[in-house]
Amino acid sequence: MKKAIILDLDNTIFSTPSIGDKLFADLYYLLEINLSEFEGDLENLKKDINRKPFSVVAKQYKMTQSLYKDALQLLSELTYNETIEPFPDYNEVTKIQCDKFLVTSGFPKLQNSKVKQLGIEKNFKGIYIVDTVMTNDTKKNVFKKILHYYNYDTSEVVVIGDDPESEIAAAEELGIDAILYDKLNLYANYFKNPKISDFNQLQNYL
Repeated sequence: MKKAIILDLDNTIFSTPSIGDKLFADLYYLLEINLSEFEGDLENLKKDINRKPFSVVAKQYKMTQSLYKDALQLLSELTYNETIEPFPDYNEVTKIQCDKFLVTSGFPKLQNSKVKQLGIEKNFKGIYIVDTVMTNDTKKNVFKKILHYYNYDTSEVVVIGDDPESEIAAAEELGIDAILYDKLNLYANYFKNPKISDFNQLQNYL
């Protein structure tokens, strides 16, 4: 039995696209009036904003420095103040008797507001927000800190998230077991690590 679970937030505990249109309305407008300042399709860009860190998306779409700066200014002050519903199966995580940590990357004000509106603070021993824009911190560094501070062996921890290139890759680099949470079946051909689409399946890997 694992002693600790490290969970991602966006698209792991709740669906980011479910609040995306309201949350990113001002950002979407900024992009729409500056179509010449990035490459690629606007609708695809919007979808990626709901799935990946903004710095990664900006680089992917070759956003100009001017637009990137304006977008960062907007996003750094953004909060979400309406109720957010977690995925129905998230309740299964709360039933598991082990330490739980939330590690998410993004803008601190925004990520903190999501956690508050989800009402999930009580479920976690620790909550860590990695600001990848204003700091050089990474999820990998946070995972290492958790292992060291709580004296966990890598074999005693499992990381669960929706992004193979983010938290899953960081766990792999540290030798921590990782599980891809693929609620929307975006990674049909992914077989590198165990994959689940419902937290009811999680007990099989603990």
